[in-house]
Amino acid sequence: MKQHLNTLFVTTQGAYLYKHGEAVAVRIEKKDRLRVPLNNIGSIACFGRVACSPPLLGACGQRGVSVSFLTERGRFLAAVNGFTPGNVLLRRTQYRRADDPEASAELARACVIGKLVNLRTVLRRTAREHGQSESARKLTGAANRIDHAVQLLDRRTSLDVVRGMEGESSATYFEVFDHLITAQKEPFKFTKRSRRPPLDRINAVLSFLYSMLALDARAACEATGLDAAVGFLHRDRPGRPSLALDLMEELRPILADRLALSLVNRQQIKASGFRIEPTGAVLMGDTTRREVLAAYQRRKQETITHPFLGEKMTLGLVVHIQARLFARHLRGDLDAYPPFVWK
Repeated sequence: MKQHLNTLFVTTQGAYLYKHGEAVAVRIEKKDRLRVPLNNIGSIACFGRVACSPPLLGACGQRGVSVSFLTERGRFLAAVNGFTPGNVLLRRTQYRRADDPEASAELARACVIGKLVNLRTVLRRTAREHGQSESARKLTGAANRIDHAVQLLDRRTSLDVVRGMEGESSATYFEVFDHLITAQKEPFKFTKRSRRPPLDRINAVLSFLYSMLALDARAACEATGLDAAVGFLHRDRPGRPSLALDLMEELRPILADRLALSLVNRQQIKASGFRIEPTGAVLMGDTTRREVLAAYQRRKQETITHPFLGEKMTLGLVVHIQARLFARHLRGDLDAYPPFVWK
C-alpha cells in the first residue's frame, strides 16, 4: 500500500542534501544535521535555496523517490523522477478519453461535483456554529447557491458549462470566505483569492497548502500508473500536472481550506510569522512554514471512513485511493468515477 507520511520536507535555506551510504544526509552550515535511510522515504520536497547532489538524485530515481523543487512560497518548479513504471494500456486509455469531449466532460463533472459538495459542507457547518448571525445568513445563502449548481451538474452537460459552473461556485465560496474566519479577523482579513504572489496572510497559507496537496496528488497519479500531466477539467499545458489538479479539487476544502481556517481560528499561527515584501507579496516565515507543514502532516493522519468504499483510512491516503478509483473507471471496472464527498 502506498505510504503517505514519508515525505522529507527541507525548508532551511542553504541546506545541501547528499547521499551517505544508503541514507539521505542534510548538511547545513557545513554540519550534518539529519540522516534518513532512503528506504524510509517516499519523496523529498525542497523549498527555496536547497541543493541536492547528483549521486543522491540518481539514487532517488532508481528507488522511485520523487524529488520536488519549490519556491520558498511553495510554488512548484520541477521534479526529478526515475523511469515511470505505469501501465501503458491504462495511459493509452487515459489519452483517448482526454481527446473525447463527451468523456472529458463526464469526468470533469464528477470532480467538480465532489468539490462543490465539499465546499457546501464547509459553509453549512460553519453557518450552524454562527447561530442566527449575519455571517450565518451569508454563509447559508452561498451554500444554497452552490447547492443549486450541484443540482444542475447532475445532468450531462458540456465541458465549457462544467468549467463555468465550477468558476462561479468558487467565486461564490470565496465571496463569503472571510466569514469563516472567527479569530484574528484584522490581520488575517480575506478580501479575494490572490496567488503568484499571495497578497495577504490567509492567501499565503492557502497557496502553500494547495502546493502541498498538488504534490501529493501528483505522487498518487504516478504511483497508480496514470499520467499526471493529462487531465480532464484542467487541460494540457506544458509543465502543469493537470490530472493531479483535477484530483485535488474535491480535496481542497477538506485538506487545505479547513486546515488553514483552523490554524488561524485556533491562533496556532500569528500575524508576526509573516513578512511583506516591497512588491506587496506576503510570505510565511520559516517558523510559520514549519508549523503549517507539521499541521498538514497531522491532518493527514486523521482517520475517516471513505464514503464509497466504507473503509476506515487516514485522510492522507484518500488522494491515493481516489487515483486508484479513477484508474479503475478508466479500465472499465467502474461505470463512473466516484468523487470523495466529505460528510
